[in-house]
Amino acid sequence: MIAQDQQSRVFYELCALLLSILRPPPLSVSVSPPPSPATAPPRRSEISPSALASLLLGVSMALMLCGSVTFVIGFILMPWVLGLVMIFYFFGLVSNLSGLGKAILLGNNSTGSGRNEMPGQLLSKLPIL
Repeated sequence: MIAQDQQSRVFYELCALLLSILRPPPLSVSVSPPPSPATAPPRRSEISPSALASLLLGVSMALMLCGSVTFVIGFILMPWVLGLVMIFYFFGLVSNLSGLGKAILLGNNSTGSGRNEMPGQLLSKLPIL
């Protein structure tokens, strides 16, 4: 409910901004002579519909260009990312195999007998995979 209110408020503000930009300048009928340029207050310049269309076209082109550049960067970096994933997978596999090899060759050292056992007895202590 709160998110919907926030979205509608943002949409309302965006529409109000767009309408204020597109609004024609107010017609002022004055009988007094125009003020001199030094004392004239700065007047807000209005934007024409064609200028707004050009602005929006420029924004959309910039977004498309940035999206394309982002895609190209991702496309170039994807083999590097996949290579790192494969290297880490290989190191994990080697680490697990070395741990399994230690378990096979050394057995369980908690019994205290250590390396004096016969190889046949080592195979009986292998964990069930």
